[in-house]
Amino acid sequence: MNEKAVFVQNATTRVVAPHERADYWSELINSYHRRLGYAFPHGGSGFEGRTTLRRTRDYQLIGWESDAVTYYRSAGHVRGDSDDDFRLLLPTAGQVDLWQAGQHARLPSGVGCLVTIDRPFAFSLGDGSRGLLMTIPRREVDHRLGRTPELPATPADLTSGLGRVVADLAAGLFAEGGDLTRHQFDTISSHLVELLCMHMIGDQPTSPGHLADVEAAVRHYVRTHAADHDLTGATIARALGWSLRQIQLALQHAGTTPSELIKEERLQLAYSRLRSPVYRDGSITDLAMGLGFSSASAFSTAFRRRFGASPRDVRHG
Repeated sequence: MNEKAVFVQNATTRVVAPHERADYWSELINSYHRRLGYAFPHGGSGFEGRTTLRRTRDYQLIGWESDAVTYYRSAGHVRGDSDDDFRLLLPTAGQVDLWQAGQHARLPSGVGCLVTIDRPFAFSLGDGSRGLLMTIPRREVDHRLGRTPELPATPADLTSGLGRVVADLAAGLFAEGGDLTRHQFDTISSHLVELLCMHMIGDQPTSPGHLADVEAAVRHYVRTHAADHDLTGATIARALGWSLRQIQLALQHAGTTPSELIKEERLQLAYSRLRSPVYRDGSITDLAMGLGFSSASAFSTAFRRRFGASPRDVRHG
């Protein structure tokens, strides 16, 4: 396989005898995820199912079609084979019944659900069910929604609006995944997760706690990357896994903007370097250009406005 290509695997129970199909299916699904329990009607004799897998190091997308079956994870399964990544469950035909944390969710075609398999759960599929199941690294969800160890299994309507865009993107990624590079597949997957989380929170972090978390993370990132010439709101968003809109809203809540914050941190870093013996031999112009200012005069004007003194005065002060 080309090392830059997405790994693709097709599987069907028809390659084994009818009485072996339940065991074959159980081993197949376990290889995709973690250790699960299975309940097959009539013992699974003659069970039919098929899957198509698309996988990179970070993401996995499975299309399935199968007869009726119930999957479950007990507390013992979780303790013995932990996995904190999320799964996006999206039936496209038939219906899925999901139980977790004492709650029951019914997912008809087009209604998805973001679930964790690191807590006991069960979900049942009816005959002729089809759908997509995407494995998403927990960090990709945590970056966008905050740390979510007890994220409830809440159904999300993916039949209209932004939800429909998410569902269409998942379907397109599955259909074309075999012809994509790993980078392309991961980039599209990341955008899909971004849109899914936007859909789940209504496109904006409204709780004060979440806004504060976003603001703190952005400030820390800008402070440690202030000397990067390509630092912008967009590059911060990509690095932290949030949308630019989320970052703008969090900073707006704090009375600033991405560009103002970047400028402030660069000026603070410039002040520190002007006072430091380590940078004493360098010119002020080189210092300014090294921090991403367009010219020495632009730097001097901004510096004097911020600190009430010129860069030269601070260096010799």
